[in-house]
Amino acid sequence: MNRKNRIFLGIAIAAGVSHSANAPNATRWWSYVEFLASDKLEGRNTGSEGHRKAAEYVAARFERDGLKPAGQQGYIQPVNFTTRQLDESKSSLSIERDGKEKAVTFGEDAFIRSGVDPAPSLEAGMVFVGYGLRSPESNYDDFSGLDTKGKIAVYMNGAPASMSSTLSAHYQSGGERWLNLKSAGMIGAVSIQNPHHMDIPWPRVASNRFQVTMQLSAPGMDETAGEQLAVTWNPAHADELLAATGHTFDELVKIAESGKQLPRFAIPLKLKAKTSVKRGTVESQNIAAIFPGSDPALKNEYVVISAHIDHLGIGNPINGDTIYNGAMDNAAGVASMMEVADHLKETNAKTKRSILFVAVTGEEKGLLGSRYYVTHPTVPGASMVADINTDMYLPLYPLKIMTVYGLDESTLGDDTRTVAQQMSIKVQADPDPTRNIFIRSDQYNFVRGGVPSVMLEFGNEKGSKEAAIEKQWLTERYHAPSDDLNQPVDKQAAAEFNVLIERLIEREANASARPSWSQNSFFRRYATK
Repeated sequence: MNRKNRIFLGIAIAAGVSHSANAPNATRWWSYVEFLASDKLEGRNTGSEGHRKAAEYVAARFERDGLKPAGQQGYIQPVNFTTRQLDESKSSLSIERDGKEKAVTFGEDAFIRSGVDPAPSLEAGMVFVGYGLRSPESNYDDFSGLDTKGKIAVYMNGAPASMSSTLSAHYQSGGERWLNLKSAGMIGAVSIQNPHHMDIPWPRVASNRFQVTMQLSAPGMDETAGEQLAVTWNPAHADELLAATGHTFDELVKIAESGKQLPRFAIPLKLKAKTSVKRGTVESQNIAAIFPGSDPALKNEYVVISAHIDHLGIGNPINGDTIYNGAMDNAAGVASMMEVADHLKETNAKTKRSILFVAVTGEEKGLLGSRYYVTHPTVPGASMVADINTDMYLPLYPLKIMTVYGLDESTLGDDTRTVAQQMSIKVQADPDPTRNIFIRSDQYNFVRGGVPSVMLEFGNEKGSKEAAIEKQWLTERYHAPSDDLNQPVDKQAAAEFNVLIERLIEREANASARPSWSQNSFFRRYATK
């Protein structure tokens, strides 16, 4: 029996049902999703009791599969956080023009993000800095020639078409953006989303502001230390900021949509803020386990499969539901990880390198659990040769196209193409770089740790029925209670995705050479540090 059929048949047998060798089955995978996304786990918020139960559940499955514990307390790596939540009843935001002050309504006009530790009181002028980016590699600088010292940056999310999607995503990450703002002498920022590229509508964006934000307690881990204010502004009310500048927000959006560089200009307003923050501490869990390799030398190298186990917990009700279950985001990815572990054991698989299973916490808080793991690894950092990440891969329709984030950054992309082609699946790079997906999930921290990484999702053709299904899902279910167990899921397609993931992992684990960065990859520099 060839390798492909062995995998397909193994999944069908493991599910306890009769299927042909070419018909993978997702019964067990879905049972894992059902537990992780059940109401009794209350949305698996970082540091919650529901999250702890989910972590223990995954650890127990890893133990059952004979994986070696790779945490600090068995399979668990404790991660400590400080917490922040803005007390809006004791906070305020206003704009002053010509000596006249106008209050900003939280939730309707804008809101203050407590992911940045805000100053108790602030008053500063503002400058529109285009996209707010500086990329030496692209000879691009939105701050050049502007009076920015002591000012608040106002910017639109996005980047000019002249900048590669990889660079634009990297420089739009929170840490990199603050480094550029700080170097320009700025003290905070107001971000405005391009309404053409919003994953979810403004009312839900505003509603989610009540989530408790977190920062890693470990010293030196706050990438925005020193930033005094971070505000998200409603695009529908952006002209409040642009009055008397000679520009309108519609004009700026049209320029952005054309891919051109946005204008930069002073804003004749002062922004005033007063903040009161509730603070606390919490402990959460990463989970790590090892499927040992068989080669005497290569078994000390690790192919990582990662997925985040946390979600948003309990939040503001939508249609009467307060539990943000996170079935697709990301119980599905963790369930795929467990399915791969199950199948490796059932087929008595042997791989030359070891496989490191890492389920991380705090992704929804800013990729914090994976950042902690990469900076505090439970195996030697240099021994991690690759990371294959799964996050909200959306099995909503048949798996015909795979979107691979990081496709052209390393040889992992070539290997993914090969595996997908064997399964008659088309591969594409990021089809919508404006969403910055590459920096919005945990593979980004592995990349910054020098580890070649990819993230895989279901893909589609622009304008297709499948694209419309995905867009509807994002609008209605992303970061909403409706991402629950009562939604249509293509389980056959999910099973095929699990097969592809396992085949890719085994390919990397058995290759004679570890994956390598592409010579022209921007991220190659991290491997040399």
